[in-house]
Amino acid sequence: MTREETLQEIREARNAGQRALISLREAQRVLGSAGNWGLADMLGGGFFIGMMKHSRLNEANRKMEQARYELQNFQRELRDVSDPGNFRVEISDFLVFADFFFDGLIADWMVQSKIGEAKEQVREAIEKIERILEDLNRWERDSIR
Repeated sequence: MTREETLQEIREARNAGQRALISLREAQRVLGSAGNWGLADMLGGGFFIGMMKHSRLNEANRKMEQARYELQNFQRELRDVSDPGNFRVEISDFLVFADFFFDGLIADWMVQSKIGEAKEQVREAIEKIERILEDLNRWERDSIR
């Protein structure tokens, strides 16, 4: 692979990583809102509060699906980078929450627990993507020299 091709692959991976970060931050924001509405619901919020909570949960589900798509795209782009040993990321390690998040929401406390777990996993995913993007930026700078 030529130097220019390597730089192009790094840029494509970095752009995909930026899109994944944006998507994860949106999921994080909506999960925070869902958690707030869930707490209000647990405190006896009534019909309106319950409707708002479920609306936010549905929105969170959509945002997490978008994040999963963007992360899978990021993973594909990272494979194109010629040094995969330094940039290996397993999406399944930190996005499994999207698979179980809405399975069997039986009680409000379970919803809150799942929201909390999902928020933590999104936070971890954001940190991991940020570290990978820093590595990509450093690798691009080194490749230009």
